[in-house]
Amino acid sequence: MTALPAQAALVDFSPLESALLSALVVAVAVGVWVGVRRLAEAVRGDFSQRLVDVLLAVVLLLLLVGTSGTLVVFWEVEAQVLQLLQALQPSIEVGVRVVVSLGLFVFVYVATGVVHRMVNNFVKEREDITDHQAEVSFRVLQITIYLSFVLAVLGLWEINLSGLLIGAGFAGIILGMAARQTLGALLAGFVLMFSRPFEIGDWVEIGDNEGIVTDITIVNTRIQSFDGEYVILPNDYVGSEEIINRSRKGRLRLHVQVGVDYDTDVDRALDVAADTMKEVDDVLSVPRPQAVLTEFGGSSIGIGLRFWIDKPSARRKWRAQTAVISAVHSAFREENIKIPFPQREMSSRPEAGGFHVDSPSEGVGVREADADAGSGDAERESGGRSE
Repeated sequence: MTALPAQAALVDFSPLESALLSALVVAVAVGVWVGVRRLAEAVRGDFSQRLVDVLLAVVLLLLLVGTSGTLVVFWEVEAQVLQLLQALQPSIEVGVRVVVSLGLFVFVYVATGVVHRMVNNFVKEREDITDHQAEVSFRVLQITIYLSFVLAVLGLWEINLSGLLIGAGFAGIILGMAARQTLGALLAGFVLMFSRPFEIGDWVEIGDNEGIVTDITIVNTRIQSFDGEYVILPNDYVGSEEIINRSRKGRLRLHVQVGVDYDTDVDRALDVAADTMKEVDDVLSVPRPQAVLTEFGGSSIGIGLRFWIDKPSARRKWRAQTAVISAVHSAFREENIKIPFPQREMSSRPEAGGFHVDSPSEGVGVREADADAGSGDAERESGGRSE
């Protein structure tokens, strides 16, 4: 194959003309770049910051390429540039791959920024999605985009993935067996993120642990007990236990048990208890407090006092419960409603010997039966001799 003859210059310029035109082209390029930068700063708040940065980079690249090509024409060095490209022809394919890889990286960079912005806008329109759930969703999408980028680049460079996939499969099996509990906690963490049985700040009871939720991560859930201790629970344990959310509806029902004497008018006692609970500041008026009969106790008739508090917390719970008990106790005392307490009456049966308890009419005391019996025998014997 014969080499092509060197082509003549497209346009014939004198050195002075080339210098003036080059200065003009450079000045125009600089002016365009300054204008684009100002426009980008003006619209940066309306678009993704990553997208604006990438567009600036593309504009700068186009300006550099265009300016360089124009300068080549002005200085009549087209032949030298063509010779240089022919010398670099074996590396052109590698260069194309590098450029495509960089283009994919830029695309991934922009795509993650756009996705992040879309997720944030979606969360602002939905009140039922928390910021934490939005962050988890974005991280999952980000990992998906990154994995797609890695696979695309490996395919572009014709890297054989069969051995890599086989090795990754064996490594996955080994890691899965060694870290099955951690993986279980991770999966349970995603389930908790989207099922939302509780949120940060809720008062929950998980198994034998009760307290306020302070943090929820992919691996574990942290709660602060009412003793001030921080408890870290793995998410797989949280998912397998019964969860009681006491803050779900923004209010909590409390229950207090009290007993009244069997001779008491129970209807009157119920009315007094219900009216008293209504006057307690921490007790909600709606739903109304309730007083119901619950049981026949050993020494009293049981009355259950049910009332609700809002914005439940441990402090509000104990404060309301203390206030209700104190108020009901004072009201029962004013209305002469007796609150009995267990009493035990002791009695005895005649004993042939040993110790026994005297009856109340004879006085409280303990005497020895054998000694009394001996005194009686002595008296009988004495009486017999006197006769």
